Amino acid sequence: MKHLRAGAELPPLEIPVTRTLIVAGALASRDYQDVHHDAELAQEKGSPDIFMNILTTNGLVGRYVTDCFGPAAVLRKVAIRLGAPNYPGDTMVLTGTVAEVDGATARVDVVGANGIGRHVTGTVTVELPEGARA
Repeated sequence: MKHLRAGAELPPLEIPVTRTLIVAGALASRDYQDVHHDAELAQEKGSPDIFMNILTTNGLVGRYVTDCFGPAAVLRKVAIRLGAPNYPGDTMVLTGTVAEVDGATARVDVVGANGIGRHVTGTVTVELPEGARA
């Protein structure tokens, strides 16, 4: 993103929420809670199905920002809050707005929405590669 400025909108990213993504994300982050891989046990606990864990969501938010700014971008801080669960069969759409640019650093507000509401809201602080600075 050349000539970055506050108020700039990042392009949206659609992520299909599949069972494989949910289970693989949970396993990769060593989160073995049954609600992230066993639909029957998740239902016994009151959920209609398995759902994505926060560590997978955190990784997807980071990926979204680095995809927008390029492989030389460095995440300095990711702060997120979960809302509506990500269930299999839905799509999460990540959007972002540059809130502030200070030299080589930008603060980006990120929202990830699915069919039932906002799954994630957060702020990412990223150190920008040379070509993306204001």
